Amino acid sequence: MVKVLIVEGSIPDLRESVSAAKLVGGEVVALVYGKAAEKAEEAAKYVSKLYKVATYVPDPIFAAVKKVYETEKPDIVIGHGTKNNRDVLSRLAGLNDLPMATDVIKLEPGEGEVVYERGFLSERAIAREKIPLPAIVLVNPKVFQPAEAEGQAEIVELPVEEGQVKLVEKKEKQLSGINLEEAEIIVGVGRGFKKKEDLKLAFELAELLGAQVGATRPIAADYKWLPEDAWIGISGKRVAPKLYIAIGISGAPQHMAGVSNAKIIVAINKDKSAPIFKFADYGVVADLYQFLPVLIKKLREKKKS
Repeated sequence: MVKVLIVEGSIPDLRESVSAAKLVGGEVVALVYGKAAEKAEEAAKYVSKLYKVATYVPDPIFAAVKKVYETEKPDIVIGHGTKNNRDVLSRLAGLNDLPMATDVIKLEPGEGEVVYERGFLSERAIAREKIPLPAIVLVNPKVFQPAEAEGQAEIVELPVEEGQVKLVEKKEKQLSGINLEEAEIIVGVGRGFKKKEDLKLAFELAELLGAQVGATRPIAADYKWLPEDAWIGISGKRVAPKLYIAIGISGAPQHMAGVSNAKIIVAINKDKSAPIFKFADYGVVADLYQFLPVLIKKLREKKKS
């Protein structure tokens, strides 16, 4: 029987990783840190045994992961590809000479190995690969269905061991209130918008649809027309809405990698040769400045009726 150790910093990520673990393993134990450690009682409902370490800092998280790995001796370590997990689990891989698969979107059991699929070439292709056990697997968000609670596991609290990096002060990051990870509908905006004030068209559409507004790298990082937490793409957020409406977005691979798990993609672009149409389920070849006011008007009329 294969044993799986899950390492996560949030409850939603833990639930998805538990589902991934059940595809390849028998017993599932977990180490949680950060926000998940603060909700350890809830986290303990999804695994057979739970370790927690009350810190957000990579050094003590790694010390805890190392201790649990040596204690539990798991065949597979699973976690989301968050910044902390990439830091901590890459150290674990180097220390123990373990193979590590990243950006995993599908898992299957194998004899003494794990078979998985991952995107590459900025998600333009899917690779099917396998690595021998023991191994580390980093999964993509919103790929595996969240697991349901099954019981109440034993909780073991681990000490926070100080490393070279010490937490001096913790401040809440000021965010915009955009929550793309949980959004079922996202309106994406790109460089087809000529100025910041014009984004009001996208926000009007989003309000009518009950959607969130996301953006490409230029809009969020270069022009700074929207905050960082609206950035979708390889270096931003990966999302999986039921509907993604891409407005004035060319379809660069770096951005499309962030919406590869969207159920339906609708593209609005005046350039009929834009790469976005290769990814879209539905395409509208039109100038957004002419098309959006009409669409918004029609939706308002329908809402009133």
